[in-house]
Amino acid sequence: MRAHWIANETVFDDDSLTADVIVEMPFAAPGRPSRIEGRAAVLAFIRAGHAELPFRFDDCRALAVHDTADPDTIVVEYELAATMTETGVSAAAPFIGVLTACGGRIARWREYQNPLAIAWALQAAAS
Repeated sequence: MRAHWIANETVFDDDSLTADVIVEMPFAAPGRPSRIEGRAAVLAFIRAGHAELPFRFDDCRALAVHDTADPDTIVVEYELAATMTETGVSAAAPFIGVLTACGGRIARWREYQNPLAIAWALQAAAS
């Protein structure tokens, strides 16, 4: 995923997600979904987000990877750095992802975002 992010390639596609994948964002901004179910809905959400807010990832720093009692689940602490392509403003924000795989595909992705860092980046980009 990191390599795809940095290359600004599509990270998720039909081959990387289970048909019944669930993506959860417990700290989603108001008006944004906190849960998306199904491969088609997840892919549509991701594509719409990139079209609505064009950016490129500059870096993805893995801060820590934690194993869990479930061998199919890991917890990843990471920081994404990105540049808004329309304004050239760069910012970074920390994330925590809880990732569960099934058959080599992502079955569940729960992402905890820092809403203040993201809001700051968006405000700076709009200025």
